[in-house]
Amino acid sequence: MRKQFVIFSTLLLIVLLLLSVFLNKNWSIFFAITLFFVLMGYQDMYQKKHTLRRIYPIFGRLRYVMEELRPKMYQYFIESDTDGKPISRIDRATIYQRAKKELETIPFGTQLDVYAEGYEWMCHSIAPKAFDTLNHNPRVLFGNKDCKQPYSASILNISAMSFGSLSAQAVEAMNGGAKLGNFAHNTGEGGISPYHLKCGGDLIWQIGTGYFGCRDEHGAFDAQLFAEKAKLPNIKMIELKISQGAKPGHGGILPASKNTVEIAQIRHVKPHTIVASPPYHSAFNSPLELVEFIKKLRDLSEGKPIGFKLCIGHKAEFISICKAMVHLDTYPDFITVDGGEGGTGAAPQEFSNYMGAPMLDGLAFVHNILTGMGIRQHIKIIASGKVTSSFHIARAMALGADTCNAARAMMIAVGCIQALLCNTNRCPTGIATQDPKLTIGLDVADKKVRMANYHKGTIESFVELLGASGLDDMKNITRSHIYRRVALNDMLTYEEIFPSVEVGALLLGKIPDRYKQDFNHANMNQWGISPQKQA
Repeated sequence: MRKQFVIFSTLLLIVLLLLSVFLNKNWSIFFAITLFFVLMGYQDMYQKKHTLRRIYPIFGRLRYVMEELRPKMYQYFIESDTDGKPISRIDRATIYQRAKKELETIPFGTQLDVYAEGYEWMCHSIAPKAFDTLNHNPRVLFGNKDCKQPYSASILNISAMSFGSLSAQAVEAMNGGAKLGNFAHNTGEGGISPYHLKCGGDLIWQIGTGYFGCRDEHGAFDAQLFAEKAKLPNIKMIELKISQGAKPGHGGILPASKNTVEIAQIRHVKPHTIVASPPYHSAFNSPLELVEFIKKLRDLSEGKPIGFKLCIGHKAEFISICKAMVHLDTYPDFITVDGGEGGTGAAPQEFSNYMGAPMLDGLAFVHNILTGMGIRQHIKIIASGKVTSSFHIARAMALGADTCNAARAMMIAVGCIQALLCNTNRCPTGIATQDPKLTIGLDVADKKVRMANYHKGTIESFVELLGASGLDDMKNITRSHIYRRVALNDMLTYEEIFPSVEVGALLLGKIPDRYKQDFNHANMNQWGISPQKQA
């Protein structure tokens, strides 16, 4: 191929040169274009980094063109309405339609294979409740016995996404939507930016291992700075991020290309550098110290609801935290359960695909342990992990969630097209980028209305599902309301798949076999799996 390229290109150049000299000077244009490609070909032949280009000059470059086009070709011409990943076209279309207040109905029946293993559905009642008799804006009060400023939250809120991973316009649009729709906006661990505050929407301030926005010059937690910001009236709750579903145990990553001077000032870091949060917290070193730190945050914030977010890993560690709560009689106001299916702008492939329990498994486990240890009444549970529809909300509530958080669904509501370029700073919709040439295309005034529309439509759909099931209160959804097909001729309820635990049963020693080993390894004085059995 190299020899043929040399011979053909040389002959072609000679012919074009002769034509331009003796026939018509216009041929010189073709000569110049050909010379450009010939020089490119020789560069390919002599470079040593890319084998294909070295063996197939010019033509080897087509591989990179096809690689660039592949995701777009697949999404628009190949994938079906049901097999798109991570969010299917059916779910994306529903979000777009609700956001734009367009026709939401689908024609000709479901495209889902209802006989495929894994298909799930919700039971309906022969005596459903009329939609107009139900509460169209269900809310949940966050705040336990130690909370002085409880917060009434919507059942669907914006999950943690930092300014930095998202553009200023995207953050502002989401907060504007939260203000219009009266729901909450989680800041993500990147700190509180002016764009979180501009529209006046309710905020859940997330604090990660980097303590961005409340850290000293060495990266340690700064209590005075925290107290100062925690008292902002927009801050309704505070969430301590222990781990994130998309990359549990890894810490956050902000590419250098996204770390602008403005973002660096908000986070108290150096600009134009990769910002990697530590994988662990330096403010506490054991389950007991974690619970004590939660009490400290509540005191510093003058009694605002404090909770923590985690993806379930070693079950013994979560049990250790619960033992510490009981021992100190101190409880977080909420726990956010993230799942391994959660999304992020940048995560190592192995962490995103193979680390952490999926949300449904983690959610059922957390609810069971809190219930079995008799402390569930103190703590609300938030489900966070690929929530896009009202059925996902109902399914999460059946497993024990009080409310849900959504991230990617909210991004889609403000215009995300699932281009899968979040980690490149080249997001074509101006959402997951800091490039001003791209962010200028996102109109905040329009997108915040779409955000509020999507939220309102999803809540109303949830209420309709509730009524269709014969229920008039979301607290009455049980695991028996949700079915999953486990084989062609076999289906199980969530109660059969995720058996419930009686209130206080674990304190009485009635520990199910599936939890016994985890209880034996739980130690509230240290992280990890303890070889010693704790009482």
